[in-house]
Amino acid sequence: MISTIRTAHRPKSLLPAGLGALTVLSLLPAIPATAAPVKDPSARPAAHTSPRAVTPAERRTAAYLDSLRNRPEQLKAFFKALPKGGDLHNHLSGAAETEFLIKLAGEKGLCVDATMTAVAPPCGPGKRPAIDAQTDATFRQQIIRAWSMQDFPADQSGHDHFFDTFGKFSLATWDRGKLLANVADTVVEQNQFYLETMVTPASESAKKLADAVGYDADLAAFHRKLLAGGQLDRVVDDAVKEADDANAQFRAAAHCDTTRPDPGCRLPVRWISQVSRGSTPARVFTQIAVGMRLAERDPRFVAVNLVQPEDGESALLNYSLQMRMLKYLRGQYPGTHLTLHAGELAPGLVKPEDLTFHIREAVLVAGAERIGHGVDLVHEDDWRQLARTMAQRKVAVEVPFSSNKQILGIAGDDHPFNAYRSYGVPVVLSTDDPGVSRIDISHEYQYAARTYDLGYTELKDLARASLEYAFRNGGSLWATGSAPSGYRLVAACRSDRPGTDHPSARCARYLTDNPKAATEWRQETAFATFESRHR
Repeated sequence: MISTIRTAHRPKSLLPAGLGALTVLSLLPAIPATAAPVKDPSARPAAHTSPRAVTPAERRTAAYLDSLRNRPEQLKAFFKALPKGGDLHNHLSGAAETEFLIKLAGEKGLCVDATMTAVAPPCGPGKRPAIDAQTDATFRQQIIRAWSMQDFPADQSGHDHFFDTFGKFSLATWDRGKLLANVADTVVEQNQFYLETMVTPASESAKKLADAVGYDADLAAFHRKLLAGGQLDRVVDDAVKEADDANAQFRAAAHCDTTRPDPGCRLPVRWISQVSRGSTPARVFTQIAVGMRLAERDPRFVAVNLVQPEDGESALLNYSLQMRMLKYLRGQYPGTHLTLHAGELAPGLVKPEDLTFHIREAVLVAGAERIGHGVDLVHEDDWRQLARTMAQRKVAVEVPFSSNKQILGIAGDDHPFNAYRSYGVPVVLSTDDPGVSRIDISHEYQYAARTYDLGYTELKDLARASLEYAFRNGGSLWATGSAPSGYRLVAACRSDRPGTDHPSARCARYLTDNPKAATEWRQETAFATFESRHR
């Protein structure tokens, strides 16, 4: 079972993956035309790259987008219909709609106390049954405000309120399969094609193992103790069973095995094992080991991430130690991917010296392949060289604009979004905790377009990047990655042209063998359809 975190730290949950594998090649996409390319005047590439060639269809769509500047309803519809890749930075418990969490609380018979925290029954003095929110609109709004950022006063601490919400609704988030059904439907409805979501596998078992073995500063010796007698593998067994149970619950809740499955049934989902960075060193190391060994055994799990506030006392004190733990264990489990919350900090939240090394150590010590947030970039020591290194290594940054503004008060020109892009660092837009933030991915794309004056091809390439830098298995659809190739198709699919009903036999075989490429192909088909509407 998942531990309940009742502090001002961010909890999260877990679930299965492998949902929505490619089955019908005839549904795969047609790639946009490459004939008669033109330069998109709205595109502003990184300083060291050349503007990419775009198609006439892209140019027409860019012109249509420009025409919507004073038409808010049509603009909103445009961004909802825009294909938007995948969500790579998503916490399951914080992603579910708040109204859905209230519904689950009522179904479980939970109570809500005076602090608007969901607690176990019976509902004695000072507590109300959560189910009352179904008929009492005022009570329902009180819960929504406590469990999310809705109507949160600008003059109060968004940081504290944001993280406090997780402890308030925690008991309502234990049905992981039901949570996934809610979140997956939203992802599909937002015209996304892939989801990586964070959960805490076998939390209680991992804690018990860590406490029983005890911490050893010799990381190799500590690891051997965890492995001794199959102890670590038994925790992994618990995590696999959790995922199996959650998968069964998801399929039932989403009606996947019926004649009318919910949209989320066709969504490929992968899990990222989250580690509570505010815990003791023994528990942190053990959770990392569980997550990495789990990814080695179960393909539904692809990566490890550290969660909870980066500015927490224990998180700050042990940051460098945790990066060394990650480095050591990645050597033991080299097939595991790593994405890290790093640089989710701002001046005034921590001491100045704490702003100077978190992203650097995540990349250079732990070897992170992606960074979540990365807001304090320009405060890092020699940040320009760090950005160049990230660009060279293709370390992508997961950017959730609303979360950064709500938690840290960082937005607009204060956000390093343009700094990353100017150095060629890959950027992907994400939601973080859309249920808590009361947003969706369309909101994040529209915010980016308005705030940073992005043209259509820039938005399209952000969506492409979110699949290119996903931890999806198999090769890419693109010859040498995203921007460096100008989105040039791999050799197996290079002869394919838009308007065909099916990919060529050679391309179809490649897509079958490479799920990442197949997902990217689906998105390219969606782009072709989307752009055809703007002739």
